Amino acid sequence: MAIEVGAKMEGKVTGITHFGAFVDLSGGVTGLVHISEVADSYVKDIHEHLKVNDIVTVKVINVDQNGKIGLSIRQAVDKPPEQQQQPYSRGPRGDRGGRPFKGGGGGRASFEDKVSRFLKDSEERISSLKKSTESKRGGRGGRRS
Repeated sequence: MAIEVGAKMEGKVTGITHFGAFVDLSGGVTGLVHISEVADSYVKDIHEHLKVNDIVTVKVINVDQNGKIGLSIRQAVDKPPEQQQQPYSRGPRGDRGGRPFKGGGGGRASFEDKVSRFLKDSEERISSLKKSTESKRGGRGGRRS
């Protein structure tokens, strides 16, 4: 049976390492579920989620040129539409300006707005840092002899 990217199948956990779990698929083919693909939340210890001989449903996320198969348990679970991440939409110029800017107004800010806010914040921080260092030196930045 050919393994295709996007296919969902069942497999048996045959081994667990600190970086993931090996899953035996049909026909003696083995794939790896990376620890980041075990659950939607952070996984510190994979043994809290999986044990050897567990039967799991996995989704094939990649097959590289060497035949290594990348699997995902968390992508194999069907989620309600409101929980699925929406991809960023393309902006009017074709760029990926989909993330809302955290500034006031609630709308999206242009790149120029972001840069000007960054420059303003940077100048304020540098000014504050200079004042702090000058006061520790004892004045207007004069050097001690």
